[in-house]
Parts: sequence; structure tokens; C-alpha cells
Amino acid sequence: MSDPRKAKEGSKGSTEVVMEKPGIPTTSPIAPTEKQAKHWAKLYRTEISASTSSVFSTFIAYPLDSVKTRMQAYKFRHFTDCVQSTYKTEGYKGFWRGKLHSTSLELDAPAQLVQSPERMYIDLLGALAPMASIAFVRTVSFSIYQKAKYKYSAAIGQATGHDEPLVVVNRPGSIPTIQTVACFGAAGATAGGLIAGIACPFELTKLSAQISVLMANKSSTSVDDPVGRSYQQKVRDTIGTAIYFMTYESTKQVLVKFQGSDSPTSPLSVVTAGGICGLVSWACIYPIDSAKTHYQRNCLTKSKGEPVKMPKIQFFNAKMYRGLGVSMARSCILNAIYFSSFESIKKYINKLPNPVVDEGDAIA
Repeated sequence: MSDPRKAKEGSKGSTEVVMEKPGIPTTSPIAPTEKQAKHWAKLYRTEISASTSSVFSTFIAYPLDSVKTRMQAYKFRHFTDCVQSTYKTEGYKGFWRGKLHSTSLELDAPAQLVQSPERMYIDLLGALAPMASIAFVRTVSFSIYQKAKYKYSAAIGQATGHDEPLVVVNRPGSIPTIQTVACFGAAGATAGGLIAGIACPFELTKLSAQISVLMANKSSTSVDDPVGRSYQQKVRDTIGTAIYFMTYESTKQVLVKFQGSDSPTSPLSVVTAGGICGLVSWACIYPIDSAKTHYQRNCLTKSKGEPVKMPKIQFFNAKMYRGLGVSMARSCILNAIYFSSFESIKKYINKLPNPVVDEGDAIA
């Protein structure tokens, strides 16, 4: 059996070890070469685009998310009342809470510690924590969606005997069909259902941080398993993600047709579809999200052993829609920015030359 490694003479007489398979030249087990970096960027362009875009969009829209959560969990007269109350009691940091124990530290610590560089460093980490967790969840969600989308497209094409939905979508001048909408909806529901178990602990931590000062005046000693029992999270993510991707992909397809563009990801269609999908998905699932927030808040404020009533999901109850306006504005802004960044980064990576393919090497 021949050794898959072969020696290649470097420009200065040094010997470089090159792997014939998987086709990526390796000179260091730690630092990747430029060829390796470009190759892996193309292989994982979805993950790179999703994570980068998540951090960027979340950073911009996070204060609105904090206000939305507070309005769901506690009663404020209106949006301005919530903003003024938060700023008066917590300052600007109240809009950026992302750490579970920030409140207890600030309440118990002396003033000089609260204002110290160490305190500022902890606050910085607290602000970065939700962005990192959201970026992780979104990256996994988009990775699942992309893989599921191609699987469902192939299955639908084979079952109907017609062109696959993804072939139809990328055809210039096409419009949404039952098959394309079903493909995107099924892939979105799959991603949402699978990601719910991962997302729930992050959601709980974020919610606890965002309303920590509001909970400080209440008895709070334990959590009555809001992760395991919060079925609303699973329902919200499954239905919401299905609507989210159906709306985005279908709206983008229609806008591209009206624009007469040959590109399925023209900038105007992407930013508009991103904003609309954020509005539509949240409008549909908001009562479910409110019920989830109420349940998790109650778990955090009850004493150990005290029963926590599971709130009902009520679609036509006004109290279940508190904070809807700010939530839809946040979602519209966040997703318009997110998808614009996501598609731009993906386009940039797609244009990069793949050195492994260009040089005729095999890819495992």
C-alpha cells in the first residue's frame, strides 16, 4: 500500500508534507495555510455567514429585545414607560443585560467595586454572552435548515416527478408554488423543532438577566425546571421557524420576479424579505412566546417546591400581545440586517477561488 503522504520541495529547499487526501495541503497541525482557510471557508460558508451575521444583527437589536421581554413579563403602560423605567433604575446597562448573576453582584457589592475596571470587564462579558449564545443557536439552526432544505427538495421532486422546488426557485421569473412553500416550511419546522432543546436554556438565561432587577423585589430561590416543562418553546420554535423561512424565501422569490433580476439574492429583495419575515413570524407566534415568557418568569420567582401553573396560549387575549409593537420592530430590523449580511458574506465566500479544486486536487 502506498503512503498517502508525499514530499514536495519548498522554494528554499525545505520539505513540505502534502496530504493527497482529503486534498488539503497541510504544513502545520495548528496554523492553517491560506489555501486551507479558503477551502474550509467555502465548505462552511453557511456557518460562517450565519454566525457573523448573528453577532452583528443581535448587537444592534438587543436593547429592543430587552424591552420586549420586560413588557411581556411585567406590566408597563407603554413602550416609553418601559424604556424610561429601565433607564431610571438601571441606566443604559439595563438594556444590555446578558448575565444571570449581574443583579446580585451590583446589589451586594460596594460602590467602588461596581465602578471598578473589574466591574466594567464583567459587564462587557455580560453583554457579549447573549450574542455568543444567539450566534451559536442561529448557526446550528441555519445549518440544519440548509441541509433539510436540500433533502426535502429532492424528496418532493422525486415524489411529484417534476422539477425540484429549489430548481424552480432559482429559475428566473418563477413564482412560489405549493411545492416550494412546502419545502421551505418543512425544512424550517425541522430546524426549529430540533433546535428548541438547545435554545431553551439560553433563552432562560437571557430572560433571567433581562428582568433580573425587576425580579429583585420578589422571592426567588429556585427554578422549577422551566427548560424541561416549557413546551411553549418547542411549539414556538417549530411553528415560528417554519413561517419564518416560508415567508423569507417566498417573499424574496416574488420580489426578484417583480424586479426582473437574474439573481435570486438581489440586495433589495433580501433586505425587504428579511424584514417582512420577521414581522410575519412574530405576529403569528407572539402569544406563544408570551406564554413561554410568563411560565419561565414564574419559575424564576417561585420558591422551591411551590407549584407553577402552566399558562394557557390565548391568541385573542390583549395581555398576550403586550410588547408586540416593539417586538415586531426589533424583528424587522434584526432580520433585515441579518439576511443582508448573511447573503453578502455568502456571496463573497462563493466568489473566492477554491485552491483545492482549481489545482485539480481531490476533495474527500
